[in-house]
Amino acid sequence: MVIPEIRLLQTAIVLAEELNFSRAAARLRIDQSTLSKRIAELESLLGLRLFQRTHQLVELTEPGRHFVQEARDALLHVERAVMKATSASRGAEELLNLGKSLYVDPYLVTTLLSIRLPLFPALKIKQSTNYSHELAHQVSTGKIDMALITAIPEMPNLNLLTVAVTPVYIALSIDNPLADNEKLRLEDLRDCDWILPAPHVNPHFQEMICAAASKRGIAVRDVCHIMTAEETPELIWANKGVAFLARAGAWRIARDGITMRPLIDEELRFVTKLATRTENKSRLVGEFVRATGRKLTAAHPSQQRRLPLAQ
Repeated sequence: MVIPEIRLLQTAIVLAEELNFSRAAARLRIDQSTLSKRIAELESLLGLRLFQRTHQLVELTEPGRHFVQEARDALLHVERAVMKATSASRGAEELLNLGKSLYVDPYLVTTLLSIRLPLFPALKIKQSTNYSHELAHQVSTGKIDMALITAIPEMPNLNLLTVAVTPVYIALSIDNPLADNEKLRLEDLRDCDWILPAPHVNPHFQEMICAAASKRGIAVRDVCHIMTAEETPELIWANKGVAFLARAGAWRIARDGITMRPLIDEELRFVTKLATRTENKSRLVGEFVRATGRKLTAAHPSQQRRLPLAQ
């Protein structure tokens, strides 16, 4: 039996995830002709057709589906072997890879970093930051162990533990008449220009806001897209707009004539969840998730993280 090289496994896995040669090549940072050659080489080596492809469509064959599933697990074990060896060389017995989204309250990250597990006294946590939908993909494919993600729909291959539910906050200028209200509803913003996170920052949040506006018959005058909260003050002043932000982001810019007010619409909430892979059988991951639940319950975070309104 000939064992394919890791680069061939990676190519098949990425193509199976994207089902598009252009996107798969971009993720692998190779050109499409190189990608096609790798897939042809792998199929020739195995003597199997893994993908059915036309000019517009790429589909996994049944043998391809089984191959990619096992190849993903095999690659995951190789990556873990490298990480564990690296971790051991640095004196750590266990390494946990934790992702966090840009919307996550720093309190939650601090809480997770403070967790100590008696069974894993030398545990080290490696952090990374990314967009929530990217983190969900990384967890589901085993690239990271878990992630704090915000505004992500249910996914069948992820276990999701809700760790925080917070309002969407509206950042606006202090001379905006709406600033006289302690709380706002979506209908209050009908005559304003809206400043929203760009679709690629959090597609589900974008869809959630647009669906709520459509349901209420709100035709938005104009929409500006941002990547970070720090981009909003200039847009608020220039366009007299209102920005839809997570609390941590709104709090960072609530100064120099910018204030913040919570939306009280029940269907518009930032729900933060701790995501783990459904098929992950790691005892470390299981212990950490259980410890997270106990820690947050004991800490009563809804009381500890209450912030006053910015004036």
